[in-house]
Amino acid sequence: MSETISGGHLVAKALKAEGVDVIYTLCGGHIIDIYDGCVDEGIEVIDVRHEQVAAHAADGYARITGKPGCAVVTAGPGTTDAVTGVANAFRAESPMLLIGGQGALSQHKMGSLQDLPHVDMMTPITKFAATVPSTERIADIVSMAFRECYHGAPGPSFLEIPRDVLDAKVPLDKARIPAAGQYRASTRQQGDPAAIEQLADLLAHSEKPCILLGSQVWTCRATDAAIDFVRGLNVPAYMNGSGRGTLPPGDPHHFQLSRRYAFTEADLIIIVGTPFDFRMGYGKRLSPTAKVVQIDLDYRTVGKNRDIDLGIVGDAGLVLSAVLQASSGRVTDTVAKRQAWMDELRTVETQSYDKRLPRQLSDSKPIDPYRLVHEINEFLTEDTIYIGDGGDIVTFSGQVVQPKSPGHWMDPGPLGTLGVGMAFAMAAKQARRDKEVLCLFGDGAFSLTGWDFETMIRFDLPFIGVIGNNSSMNQIRYGQAAKYGEDRARIGNTLGDIKYGEFAKLLGGHGEEVSDPAEIRPALERARESGKPSLINVWVDPEVYAPGTMNQTMYK
Repeated sequence: MSETISGGHLVAKALKAEGVDVIYTLCGGHIIDIYDGCVDEGIEVIDVRHEQVAAHAADGYARITGKPGCAVVTAGPGTTDAVTGVANAFRAESPMLLIGGQGALSQHKMGSLQDLPHVDMMTPITKFAATVPSTERIADIVSMAFRECYHGAPGPSFLEIPRDVLDAKVPLDKARIPAAGQYRASTRQQGDPAAIEQLADLLAHSEKPCILLGSQVWTCRATDAAIDFVRGLNVPAYMNGSGRGTLPPGDPHHFQLSRRYAFTEADLIIIVGTPFDFRMGYGKRLSPTAKVVQIDLDYRTVGKNRDIDLGIVGDAGLVLSAVLQASSGRVTDTVAKRQAWMDELRTVETQSYDKRLPRQLSDSKPIDPYRLVHEINEFLTEDTIYIGDGGDIVTFSGQVVQPKSPGHWMDPGPLGTLGVGMAFAMAAKQARRDKEVLCLFGDGAFSLTGWDFETMIRFDLPFIGVIGNNSSMNQIRYGQAAKYGEDRARIGNTLGDIKYGEFAKLLGGHGEEVSDPAEIRPALERARESGKPSLINVWVDPEVYAPGTMNQTMYK
């Protein structure tokens, strides 16, 4: 008699073949055979308190490890709860697979428990969405979903597996189980050689170039290539998204506060792995006289919203390395002349820093948010992964906090999703237990998914949580005040004065309340020494707003 295997065990074998070593999940009757398979395959099962957290954690796992993340949720509300996490991964170009349960095929269209048209709902926010039609095809279609995650720019896939398909057993020799490493080709493209030569020529004639290193620099693990490029060609570099940390703070080619000036004065602007979306003013913030070059994994992104002088589709690392090689011998004189441009930008950078420094050192009470993010920045080590989850408070941090290593910055991405922090911290610490994880939350953001602090306790995942608490959704409050006046500024955006430090202690973690700026650093040190999941609840001034909040176009 031939050996048989169940659908859930086929899922686990397919996950193992892709290198997935953990799934994030919230249990449901439709999906439990997958758990049984994961036990046999040595895949860890981390169960959370809300499916949104499971999906965000799969996203975070992909960002940290470079491997696709996986979340497994039940049908109906389990799958709809995960929609936000999938949508966030879609906009952030993060490769993950969400597996959702579904009623039995034998009960199709009969109104079975938690039956919904999941594939129809997921199709617009995934690169691939499908129903698995038979048990024999499960591993095959899982591998297909992973393959689609890497078509062009990365992104999420979704599969629903009907309960009877998942629970059934089939002869092992009848099931297609793709072998590890043999069902996906390399997606690394160097780009059009003619375009590489053209960019090298533009660099040879540029006196004031600059480069923006976006999230795809980290996605492509192109850190070394980017560093060689900017140092070899003497090009000032700005970083955003997951590209932050590509160059360490203090590096002569690392710039942050002079970006607007550079984008106005440069004669050549190279945009790597960043779309012309709202964060870039849809491309309108770039000098109309500069040559603009865009390098991206996705052909559809290049030239979208703004005309460009040159577009290159390819892997950031391979493209930058090829351009550096093509530039050899023809940029020597220009490279030396660029020092004046570098000095000009450094002067602007220093002036901006000096102007803001008094607020970063402010002893005012309530605490100035600039002081809080300054203390966090000073506290970070080369091994600290920093996560931002919030609105106004995280906007402050984007100006001040500088990760000291590549891949050590995490934020939601362009969907602007609140509630990612706990899940990202979970994934980061689970995947890299050798790293310290620090997450800055707004109090509004924390309250969305904060109950999964208990999951961090349960799985012994220590991290340092900091809440910038102003008892408000302050970014929205600013917009309401600007648009409708102060007498209507507090409609629908004001929260209770919650002592989140006490909440942490209630669940078994380390917690503190801080209202004196002098106590921020000592509290951070105590949280680090506790070895526990921690929350430092810092009461910040609700009457001040980040410049980025005040400049948002939606309020103009």
